[in-house]
Amino acid sequence: MIAATKKIAGGLVATALVLGVAGCSSSETGKSPAAGGPNAGKKAVPEAPGSVNRPIGDGSTTYTGPQPNVQKPQKLKAGEKPPQFVVFSWDGAGEDSQKLFSHFREVGKQYNARMTYFLSGVYMLPEEKRSLYTAPQHGPGRSDIGFGDLKGIKDTADQVRLAWLEGNEIGTHFNGHFCGPEGGVGTWSVEEWKSEINQAKSFVKSWRTNAGLKDVQTLPFDYDKELIGARTPCLEGQKNFMLAAKGMGFRYDSSGISKQIWPKKTDGLWDIPLQLVPMPGRAFDTLSMDYNYMVNQSGTNSQGDPSQHAYWGEQMRDGLRQAFDRVYQGNRAPLIIGNHFESWNGGTYMRAVEDSIKTMCTKPEVRCVPFKELVDWLDAQDPKALEWMRTLDVGETPKEGWPKFLTAGPPARPAAPAGVKPAAGPAEGAAEEG
Repeated sequence: MIAATKKIAGGLVATALVLGVAGCSSSETGKSPAAGGPNAGKKAVPEAPGSVNRPIGDGSTTYTGPQPNVQKPQKLKAGEKPPQFVVFSWDGAGEDSQKLFSHFREVGKQYNARMTYFLSGVYMLPEEKRSLYTAPQHGPGRSDIGFGDLKGIKDTADQVRLAWLEGNEIGTHFNGHFCGPEGGVGTWSVEEWKSEINQAKSFVKSWRTNAGLKDVQTLPFDYDKELIGARTPCLEGQKNFMLAAKGMGFRYDSSGISKQIWPKKTDGLWDIPLQLVPMPGRAFDTLSMDYNYMVNQSGTNSQGDPSQHAYWGEQMRDGLRQAFDRVYQGNRAPLIIGNHFESWNGGTYMRAVEDSIKTMCTKPEVRCVPFKELVDWLDAQDPKALEWMRTLDVGETPKEGWPKFLTAGPPARPAAPAGVKPAAGPAEGAAEEG
């Protein structure tokens, strides 16, 4: 198992038109049994690609060639309708007694869904070596989510290795998961973020030595090259993180909040935020993350009224389906969904996510892919076409159809009368957790 100090924090997101709870929990692991699945218990072990086998450093990682099971990006042809991308992502990914990492790997294989796993670096660092980590503005050996133990490190390494070979992405959720105004990531400088990034990398690149697990199989990639994206703890500190990350090999960040429109680049990085999505039966949208549905339903009590568990899971499932339908039938903006390997409220959110994968990823023209594959596709497109697609609002379909829209561009919008300022749209929310 992975040792962790539990701390759940809640906060609010507000826009001019919608209200919901934002952010993610400082609790990234749990001890409840994992829900069963159609392929639970199967041991699929893909082979490393090619004949390249170059150990890096102490052999915790090894360059084995290009990642297998990924789809190369193709530029849209003139007038071609864009595919519907869906990204399922996991904050603080690690394998513990719930075995949710391995479970969702199997779910992904069954329903053609490859995902992004944001690994927490301290899950690869054993408790007895905790002093190797010094978080910005904190003393050595501090972490709000604890550290690993030998079994947790071994099991997580196994899952990370298999996930990558299957075409999934290994991003980072950094290390100690510090939130709030007292030393939280939102208060860190650019240089402090660089320190945190380097430490997160180092724990993945040296887990064999730190844990004394030199007989466990290596991770089959060069993490310095594979690590291109992240989500910050509690969605805080995005601005300074992005300033630090753009010179350290990163290509995207998913720590922001937005409505369901096409993403854009900010300071050279793709800014691919979590999204405001329906909360069925309520008069506001919430963030596209399991934690935010939970806080809107049971507050910071992660095991609320058992009689409501099934309904709460259905509420999240239906909200995600509504979010999917309005882009699939509308502007085709990528749907971004964030989750945690947790059994909150009896595991109801894990079942909602699994139902969503089954429903969404099997539809025509849908690609359930990691962030890395999405940004590869975005980079391959005509920038002007992407700019046109960003003019489409939530659920908006080109009035004259995709072929004309992506050939001739969007229709000109009427000019505002002289002296009249255009009406402002709803402001984007800001994540707050304490």
